Amino acid sequence: MSETKQGEMDNNPKYDERPWGSFTVLDEGAGYKVKRIEVLPGKRLSYQSHKHRAEHWMTVEGQAKVTINEQDHIVNQYETIDIPLGARHRVENPGTEKLTFIEIQQGGYLGEDDITRYEDDFGRVKQR
Repeated sequence: MSETKQGEMDNNPKYDERPWGSFTVLDEGAGYKVKRIEVLPGKRLSYQSHKHRAEHWMTVEGQAKVTINEQDHIVNQYETIDIPLGARHRVENPGTEKLTFIEIQQGGYLGEDDITRYEDDFGRVKQR
């Protein structure tokens, strides 16, 4: 949690909008972070990997199409899937309603910059 101007702790969730939807950080501590991620109909996140974290996802609203190392999986409401450390992965909302899932990150570094993008619908792949 971050500090406010008065030195008090800010307990408000951290919310961020992205071209594919949004995420809210619900909780974080040493070695873990919990997010609620909402994906708009027909949108998908980058095909990406992480060097420092693994992830566990649970669909709570809608249906997710999850790709892990080129293999597709359908994750229905209340089902879970694990994203191993270093795996190339993406989530897509194939439906007509919002997709919401809970992501639990675990690892030694959980910064938003621990992303290597391989494909992206929004032009965010850096040339290597």
